Amino acid sequence: MELRDTIPGMLSLDYKERFTAEYEQLSIRALKLETFIDSYRHGRLSFKPTCNIELLEQQLDIMKAYIAVLEERAKIEGVNVR
Repeated sequence: MELRDTIPGMLSLDYKERFTAEYEQLSIRALKLETFIDSYRHGRLSFKPTCNIELLEQQLDIMKAYIAVLEERAKIEGVNVR
């Protein structure tokens, strides 16, 4: 799934569909950031990032925590996000 695939859900009038789209977007972004960090760590990037890896790792940790919050909310609200 790509970010563009989540657009219909983000535009939905149904909050559960918007919730699911938010979860999907965050999951996609976190996975891409994790891949980027791995490439950064192993010297596989074609450029030198200006941001240090520790800040990117902090961002990823926060994104993972946000995903966990959304998963807990999904259980409570009966939203299928998986």
